[in-house]
Amino acid sequence: MATPLNPVPLVEAGELRLDRALAVRDACLGWLPFGDLLARLGDPIVKRWMQRRTPYAGEIDEMAKALKRPGIWLLHGAYLFGCTALADETAEGPRLRRTLDWPFPGLGRLVEVVRRQGAAGDYLNVTWPGFVGVLTAIAPGRFAASINQAPMRRRSSADALLWLDYALNAVTGLRARALPPEHLLRQVFDTCRSFDEARHLLERVPVARPVLFTLVGCRPGERAIIERDEAVARIYRDDTTVANAWQEERPGWRSRCCGEGTPDDNNRRRRAALAAWAGQDGADKAWVAHPVLNECTRVSVEMSPATGRLAVAGWEADGRGSAERVTAVTAF
Repeated sequence: MATPLNPVPLVEAGELRLDRALAVRDACLGWLPFGDLLARLGDPIVKRWMQRRTPYAGEIDEMAKALKRPGIWLLHGAYLFGCTALADETAEGPRLRRTLDWPFPGLGRLVEVVRRQGAAGDYLNVTWPGFVGVLTAIAPGRFAASINQAPMRRRSSADALLWLDYALNAVTGLRARALPPEHLLRQVFDTCRSFDEARHLLERVPVARPVLFTLVGCRPGERAIIERDEAVARIYRDDTTVANAWQEERPGWRSRCCGEGTPDDNNRRRRAALAAWAGQDGADKAWVAHPVLNECTRVSVEMSPATGRLAVAGWEADGRGSAERVTAVTAF
């Protein structure tokens, strides 16, 4: 008989388990060549930038001091690798389904849900120990939202110069004077009392790098994909399936890719596969399937703010080019 899977833990904000936070740090940096050296070089740069840009820098500093290992600042400057998300309608109100893909092994086992309390009320943040931003969260009775990584700006079409675009985009982000998107989303959950208030902030507050927000509320029709290209916003209220590409093709950008095929083809296939589930119920192993599911998938989430339902599962690579669930599907 199969061994029962452990549930995803629920912890209160401020409750830090150092062993799990260090495991997240080691999972991310251990996967990278010369990870410790990169951490020592990157920490001072990211720290200097964060201290000038975000009100949450103090929390990161406390975390770094508690863990006493390099890399905590650097990891807060990292960003999502890839994701697929669907905002659809159900009889009980709008629903948001999303998978989050990162190549770091171990993040599926280490995912947790943190209960936070902001000025606008409580919310549940699907996250990892030690991370202060918000990538996926639900505020029951208010809204739910998630972040997908946006396409990368290309200065050249030559594949041999792709590394240069990565470097130039990183420098551009460090020169930005705006909030990191994951800190803006936390600010939204802390302060906004409705879907409309959240949408207003996500559309208007400058962000440090391009981002794709998916937002759902409690009433029929409260669904939106919000594309942000630094200070510019594009809003989509009908087609609310998103991967890691712009909803409409734009020259000079390269889609992010998780799984097989070219970035553009990969994103089209992931969007189409998840869009086919619009309005349909199904267990996570039904809708979390190829090509949405791939060897980098670490988390699957389903959120319905009208009912307050949140279901989370962790995933890890299965060694056969895909991923398998490593936690129970945990409802909160």
